[in-house]
Order: sequence, then structure tokens, then C-alpha cells
Amino acid sequence: MPDYLDFVPQQRFQPALALAPDASMVAYSSNADGHYDLWVAPLTGGDPRKVTALPGRSVRQIAWSPDSKELVFTADHEGDEQYRLYRIGLGDVDAVDISIGPECQRVLAASPFDATGRYLAYAANDRDPAVQDLLIRDLLDGGERRITPPLDVVFEPSGISPDGRWLLAAGFRSNTDISAYLIDLTEPDSEPVCVTARYGEGVFDPSVWAADSAGFYLLTDLWGEFTAAAYLPLPPGEMQLVAQHDWDVELLDASDGTLAWSVNEAGRSVLYLGHQGTTKIHPDVPPGVITAVALSTDAQTAVMLIDSATRPNEIAAVDVSGGFRYLTDARPPALRVVDPVTPQMVTYPAASGRDVHALLYRPNVPGPHPVLLSIHGGPEAQERPGYTRSGLYQYLLSQGVAVLAPNIAGSTGYGSAHQKLIYRDWGGIDLDDLDHAVRYLQATPDLDANRIATMGASYGGFAALSCLARLPYPWAAGVSICGPTNLVTLAKASPPTWKAFVATVLGDPDNDADQLMQRSPVTYADAITAPLFVLQGARDPRVPRAESDQLVTRLRNRGVEVRYDVFPDEGHGFANRDNELRAYSQIAEFLIDHLQAPAR
Repeated sequence: MPDYLDFVPQQRFQPALALAPDASMVAYSSNADGHYDLWVAPLTGGDPRKVTALPGRSVRQIAWSPDSKELVFTADHEGDEQYRLYRIGLGDVDAVDISIGPECQRVLAASPFDATGRYLAYAANDRDPAVQDLLIRDLLDGGERRITPPLDVVFEPSGISPDGRWLLAAGFRSNTDISAYLIDLTEPDSEPVCVTARYGEGVFDPSVWAADSAGFYLLTDLWGEFTAAAYLPLPPGEMQLVAQHDWDVELLDASDGTLAWSVNEAGRSVLYLGHQGTTKIHPDVPPGVITAVALSTDAQTAVMLIDSATRPNEIAAVDVSGGFRYLTDARPPALRVVDPVTPQMVTYPAASGRDVHALLYRPNVPGPHPVLLSIHGGPEAQERPGYTRSGLYQYLLSQGVAVLAPNIAGSTGYGSAHQKLIYRDWGGIDLDDLDHAVRYLQATPDLDANRIATMGASYGGFAALSCLARLPYPWAAGVSICGPTNLVTLAKASPPTWKAFVATVLGDPDNDADQLMQRSPVTYADAITAPLFVLQGARDPRVPRAESDQLVTRLRNRGVEVRYDVFPDEGHGFANRDNELRAYSQIAEFLIDHLQAPAR
């Protein structure tokens, strides 16, 4: 019988993918050698090549120069989310740090170069930790132009128009309040102009320029609960609907008159192509979850990151006219001897007449099965049918453990109203949805409701701890990976540029302190009796280690079984492959020990 490590993918990828303008190579960030380094692979097939080796640093964003000879990228150190900006030629040995100023948050534009390759667009909070400015770097003389955002707006650059006149940027107030801004680069003193203001509050997330610079494409919820693809012509004109579905359009690229977009249909991705008024589904893309897509400049080829429950995340290429091929092979050895499980998409009833969508993974052997209630992070995220947690789900299934992964209130993918339900209500409606999840498990044949564990990372860790502390069930065990225990501390420790966002989604740590404490797991720590495994990064910039220290001390003083692992060289999650594998190996052992033991 394979052990957990036999289910681990050969490599994992950051959600960063860049196709060279000449379509010769794709650049990506992989941990194949232990850390997330920059790699390139030929599009026609052949061996990939590692381009960088930056000890302790993880490559997060990537872009090609217009001549396909250089790459720029961002990287942070041991998960601290403070990014340096680098430049490297394909023939160079070492990357050059082109950052100006101190360590800070730096965000590359999706298409950061102008057509000449001289100017580079990015965002940074180097001037004021609470403000994320736009910057245009002159790579010849080193000069910079800075554009400051309106109050409580976080800028993220999208790209410079092909004619070099405009910089397009997104202005975030929250994940459901995003505006599109234009800056005239031909006017030295021009201010950013919100070109979607007349449509009011909503999602107007700019994506990519039209080839003639006459307008740009964007994702918007202007026409309903779900995001659609649209086009906004300059100066600006009237917004035009490009593609609308009964689910979210979530990725969009355009090139040479062709559009490519993916639709999130209940978690699974469907790739669409549009050209001269004709739309089709690409026939050869296998079922899965597409997390990045890029069209070639001639619109003949697209590359993507695609994940599925039965095959780990991979880089693949498709020909627009038809055909699909993997450029990487991360499949672990266990998938050669074990039949992996595809999840069943289910719904269960919740309060106020709502239904909660969930993924139910059942082992390939007869039950009744113990169950892991797995809660995604975010909370504005979605549990989707991917090869989750480095193969942990499939390993547990091979050991006879079922997994229920719900998309509770606050999850994306089911409309903006469902997403907004959790705003300023953490530990409220979401916990009620999790209570109904347990009731669903109790009523489902072949599942053993007396042997249920819960697990989550980040927000999911908070939710798992809330289950253990506030829901009166005989929990077999719990796992929290960098999970907040104190919402007041979380709100105060969040990155300074997130202040307005945190106040909208979570609450203000000064004005809402009483409610935040009333919803914090640490407030109910004395009610936790189940065995608990807590994992924490010592360098976590979002969830301070002191939160986990405090909870673990209180539980141990009461005699509760607690395992506590602190990773000195990690932040909010795992950047080091050895750390990640050690952590999930220990989580797997912990869950199997407690779920296969007699019911408590």
C-alpha cells in the first residue's frame, strides 16, 4: 500500500505563467528543486531549464520582455510577502535585483512592458506602507514615474497599451468592489481617471488591451450575479458585453482578434474561444480547473495551468484549432497503482432556504467511512476538484477516509450575493453552514458521523478551530495551518495596504473589537477537547505566531492533546518543498491515527 509521499506530485507550481511573445517558450515558477524558482520550457516539447537559483526566495510573478530575450519577476524571502524585483536574460547566470528602495509589496502588471521594452509598470508600497502606488520604470536611465491612488484604493497595474499612451490599472476596495483606471502616460502630470465610475459599485476588473489600443477587455458583474467578459472602448464609450454565462467568467486573454476565456461551471473550468463573432468550447481540454491561461501573439496557441482531482497541476498547451498536450508531468508514483477518486458534486440545505455546494470524495471501498471536513481558505475562495493539498485527499481516500469540502457562505463561484454573505460576519453564517454540513454527514449513508475531523489553512484554519470550539459534536481531531485564533489581532496584523479591505470584509479592529472577539476561536478555547494539530510559520506576516502560541498554551494547560509545529523559515503557508512534505506527512499520520481509532 503506497504511503503519503507516494501521492505527492513531482513538482508544484505558483499560479504564474508567461508565454514568450515569439511563442518559443513558456516561463513558470516550480518547486521541482525544493524552492519556487524560475523555469522555462520549449513550447514544442523538450527538457525544461531552471533559470534562477535564489536561496530562500520564491518566484511569484513573471513576465517576458517584448523581444523574448529577458524575463522580469518578483520574489519574496521565506514567505515574508516582501518582494524584490529582478531581471534576467536567457543567457545570464545570475538575476539582477532592479528594485529601488526597501523591501515592500511589489506587484508586476500582467503585461508590464511597453512595446519597446524600455518601460516597466508595477505597483509598490515603498513610499507609504499603507498606500500601493503605480510606478513606471525607465529601464534605460533608471528613472521612475509615480502615480498615487485615491483614498482607500489599492492599485494593481494591468498593462501599458500597445501604442504606449495609457496605463491600465485595477483599483481595489474589496474583491467585490473593483474599478478600472486609466493614466495618460503622454501627460507628465496626469491623474488616474476611473473610467467605470458611472456604472457604480461592482466588479470592473481590467484584463487586457485590444491590439489597436482602442479599448480594453475586462471582467464585470454589471449584468448580474456572475462575472461576464466585456469590452470598454475609449475615450471611454459604452461598455459592450462580450461573453456571459450562468457561471463566472474568471480568466480572459485576447490576441490578434481572438479571445480566450474560462468559465467556472460549479468548480470545473470550461475553455471558450471567440473569433469574429463565433464562439466555441475548445474540444480537447480535459476536465479540470484552469488557474492561468495565455494566448500567443498570433492567437494560434494557448498555454495554461490545469489541475484535476486525478492528476496534479500541470502546464499544458493547446492549439486554438484543436489539440492538447502536457508540457510537464508531475504525476506521483501512487497514481500508477491506485485508482484516484473523482469527487461527487453535492448540495445540502442550510439556513434561510439556501443550498450549499460541496465536493464529496468517497473511498473506493465499502463504508461506513470516517470523514474529514476540509474547509478552504480565503474566505473568498472556492473548493474545486483539483489535486488538493499535495495529494493528501487521495492518500486519505486510499486509507478509507472520506472527504467533504463545502463551499460555505463567502465562497466564490456561486454569485456575488453568496460571496458577500460573510462580510463582517466571520464565525456567524459560515459556522452555521458548517453545522449543516455535519448534519448532512449524519444523514448520508456509508459515512460514520461519529468519526469526523476538521481541517483548514488560513481562514480555513480559523473555521476549523471555530468548529472544534463552538459546534457541539464529538470531533475526532482538528488541524489548523496558519489559522487565525484572534480576529482583532488578525485585523491589526494584516498588511497596511489591506486596511480598507479588512474593514469591509472582516471588520475594523478598533470600532468592531467586541464583535470580533466574540467570534474569535480563542474566546472559546476552553470548549476545545478534541486532539489538535497546529502548524505555524514563524515569519507569517498575516497571522502572528503569538496567536498560535497563546491557543496551544491554554489547551495544554487543560490537558488537551496538542501537537504544535513551528516552521522558522516559512510565512503564511509553505514555500519550502521539504517543509511542505514534512508537514503534510505528519498531518496525514495524525488524521489517520485519530480517524481510524474507535469513536470518542
